[in-house]
Amino acid sequence: MSNRALLEVIALDVRDAVAAQAGGADRLELVSDMAADGLSPSRQTFGRIRAAVDIPLRVMLRLADGFAAGDVDALVGVARGLRAEGAEEFVFGFLDAHGDPDLVTVERLVAEIEGCRWTFHRAVDRAADRDALRKQLADLPGLDAYLTAGSAAGVDDGMPVLLAEAARRDEPGYEPRMLVGGGLRLDHLPALRAVGLDAFHIGGAARSGGWEAPVDEAAVREWRAAVDGASADRGHGPSRVSA
Repeated sequence: MSNRALLEVIALDVRDAVAAQAGGADRLELVSDMAADGLSPSRQTFGRIRAAVDIPLRVMLRLADGFAAGDVDALVGVARGLRAEGAEEFVFGFLDAHGDPDLVTVERLVAEIEGCRWTFHRAVDRAADRDALRKQLADLPGLDAYLTAGSAAGVDDGMPVLLAEAARRDEPGYEPRMLVGGGLRLDHLPALRAVGLDAFHIGGAARSGGWEAPVDEAAVREWRAAVDGASADRGHGPSRVSA
């Protein structure tokens, strides 16, 4: 397994997936409906993308905008269908009305995807107590990453939290990899890399024409070079931001 930094790119369809892989993405997050901040894709979309690329796919389990689970039985059914289609990695995370982790929903999904690796997504950035959340989730099987900007407002505001949490990576609850995303720019990378963070997630930053446009292979290639330690300034600098 490569020790290089991980670059994960959001993909909505086969065209996105193929361009992201060609640009150097290590993994894709598969979603639908970015107007709702990313919902579960269909089984058919997953199947088509799985046939088109050979890099890992993390599939969103989420049926409505926001961080409340909604219909848990429906979520479990979506997870079951995607597993039957061959999905092996997932992304999900839910909070209750108090901003605490919705353990009932999360544990039901973990049981349904038994044996799979998964990311707790940016619900952590809306949690009432992110340290307590990490400790409550610490023993759940398969959890190997947190997608986080350090703040609900994005990496600009969350940078102090990201740097502080990076220093706690050996503490209970902090062992999962920090996957940094949410308003991430190229000019954020030097400070993040300096503290050992090595996993990055981009959405809008991979689309030179915005969310109405497909993933741009050249944009992904620029991010690939930057996270690998090459110059982050290739004429675009900090202008590219992610979802």
